[in-house]
Amino acid sequence: MQVNDCITWRVDVVFKALADPTRRLLLDRLHEQNGQTLAELCARLAMTRQSATQHLALLEAANLVTTVRRGREKLHYLNPVPLHDVQQRWIHKFEQPRLRTLSALKRRAEDTMSDRPAFVYVTYIESTPELVWEALTDADLTARYWGHANVSDWTAGSRWEHVRTDGSGVADVAGTVVESTPPRRLVTTWDGKDGSSQVTFEIEGFHEIVRLTVTHENLADEQERAEAASGWAAVLANLKTLLETGRVLPREPWTMDR
Repeated sequence: MQVNDCITWRVDVVFKALADPTRRLLLDRLHEQNGQTLAELCARLAMTRQSATQHLALLEAANLVTTVRRGREKLHYLNPVPLHDVQQRWIHKFEQPRLRTLSALKRRAEDTMSDRPAFVYVTYIESTPELVWEALTDADLTARYWGHANVSDWTAGSRWEHVRTDGSGVADVAGTVVESTPPRRLVTTWDGKDGSSQVTFEIEGFHEIVRLTVTHENLADEQERAEAASGWAAVLANLKTLLETGRVLPREPWTMDR
């Protein structure tokens, strides 16, 4: 399947998923409270588990919902990225830039339970898992699109640092590599004055492109969640642009100063 065909297929699946009012209602409920189990969604909508499972499967296929397992529970999260893609492809070019009719869907509802991810972001990149892994772990590449160099030997238990590129050697973020399984999965802690959060990168082949899922857990509060939401969107857009075009976007370097 060619990349353009894959993109067209994804848009078709998104429109099909949104065509059903029950599936739109499920998205509304996840927008109100993200990270719900199947039982919680069924209880709120007075829906049978079988019916909810079928609708959620179609939403997952369209990448409008992503799931994360925590123990025996399967938590469902609203993923606004496909809606953003539809906006950029079908709305933005026909309307004035100031019309952001879907922008509210970008914001994740804060999950107040400490054992649930505070932010989950999914993006698709025309690349390979090996190149995406390199872009996340190579100091020179991260310096190009992130504005900071990620420095480590990337083995489990090692220290990693998010180092400024101004020659000062200052690390604005540091932590520990919890898990390293190239080129599929990388888990790191981000240590700060308010405690430690955890970031998980999951890299999966998807047809001829790559699906990258970033999960940022244990954020301190709403302000930090909002900073993570805007920060990851910018960083991952720049990463995608670099891998697909060889360029980086004109923007200020971002770091999460914890």
